[in-house]
Amino acid sequence: MPGPKTNERPGTRAVLRNERVSAYKVRPVLDLIRGLEVDRARDTLQLCERDAALLVGKLLQSAIANAENNDGLDPEELYVSACFADEGTTMKRWRPRARGRATRIRKRACHITVIVSRLPEDRLTRLRARQAADAGGRRRRVAGGRQSRRTRRDEQRPGTAPVPETAVETPPAPADEPQPEPAAPEVESRPAVEDTGDAAGSDAPAVEDRPAVEGDEDTPAAADEEKDV
Repeated sequence: MPGPKTNERPGTRAVLRNERVSAYKVRPVLDLIRGLEVDRARDTLQLCERDAALLVGKLLQSAIANAENNDGLDPEELYVSACFADEGTTMKRWRPRARGRATRIRKRACHITVIVSRLPEDRLTRLRARQAADAGGRRRRVAGGRQSRRTRRDEQRPGTAPVPETAVETPPAPADEPQPEPAAPEVESRPAVEDTGDAAGSDAPAVEDRPAVEGDEDTPAAADEEKDV
């Protein structure tokens, strides 16, 4: 049994007539958005690299506006129920060829129709559940990102350390009980420095006597040999 006729399909429509483009080039773009929600259809057309996607995108926006203003439908509850491209008027031109012949040029046109309708209840329920889940995950990611940024900022600040999440605050002591005095800080005792008799009191190591090396002119043995000579 054949389906409903083209002009009897239910829904809100927008029609673009006598567009100077072949229907052969528009139909692959329409196949991409048929049956999708309007948000996904818009995203798909924005990422499509065909020139006909610009025309179909404007026509889709027109159909959504007609449904919102004329039929009072919520734009977020719409989907592309039908879309098709029909052949329009074809202009015929002639191009001269070799040997006195001529070739026909066909300048084609088409009529593009996009129909949007309200989603069925089952699809609408699934869509709302998916949107709620996406919103909840987005809130959790934002909260986690803020907490991590705060932790990194505390770590970068000198003299501060991040407070662990599992730390338990100790309750303040009652006013009647005497407060314990803070313990005095322990002073680290340094070892006594031996008195080496140096007026400057420096800790420089003592210079050791260098042993006499044969051939050294400064040694006493070398001086005696020079006198004998």
